[in-house]
Amino acid sequence: MNGVLHSFARGVSDVVFPPVCVHCRGLVENEGTAGGGFRHLCARCVRQIDFVAAPHCTTCGHPFYGEVEGERLCPHCEGLAPAYREGRTAVLSKGPARALIHEFKYHRGLHVLEDIAEVFRRSPEVLALARGATLVPVPLHPRKERERGYNQSALLATELARVAGGGAQVRALLRRTVDTETQTHRDRRERQANLKNAFALARGAGLNPGQHLILVDDVFTTGSTLNSCALALRRAGSLNLDVITFGHG
Repeated sequence: MNGVLHSFARGVSDVVFPPVCVHCRGLVENEGTAGGGFRHLCARCVRQIDFVAAPHCTTCGHPFYGEVEGERLCPHCEGLAPAYREGRTAVLSKGPARALIHEFKYHRGLHVLEDIAEVFRRSPEVLALARGATLVPVPLHPRKERERGYNQSALLATELARVAGGGAQVRALLRRTVDTETQTHRDRRERQANLKNAFALARGAGLNPGQHLILVDDVFTTGSTLNSCALALRRAGSLNLDVITFGHG
């Protein structure tokens, strides 16, 4: 009964306040159109999302194009030296997918989380890696989290765990110990220096070395933040560690 009432209320809301696409700003048609389960992207923009599928880089998740034979060096990961085993990403962070993340991260757009969850639903390789794992959000510094009002990585991890199922759970195992300057416009070397010793195990957190941990963040750019987190978990004893991001780029 509650589900019926919720659907009715949402239907009435959509009639009075038609949802607007966060990318093109056009109206979003009713559910059941080509947009599928998306409520804040129109069908045309949904078709523009670049979902990542194999073959892709096993470190950052960026797709390889054309024929791939043997090992292939990913230019996005050159010089990274990952402290984790594997990285996967759901989409390329451009166009409509980038609009979703920007609305969510910079404009307090928590309403688009349902569309982000739909992206995860359509990313079978990401879901397969997440099932049964402990998802560890990349932490914000307390000052930054107070300003934003939430940690976007923690909310992403919660949605991913819900969609993946299979016993996936979220644990805040890390804390940010240094209030670093913004990473925007910094190259990998500058980001690595900026993030040195910026993360540590959360107070009172315990690790099982064999437990499958997956670091979760919004976007893989140079991998410096994720790798700094991975190093902190390695120092704490983690031996089974992977990475998932919503987007890449």
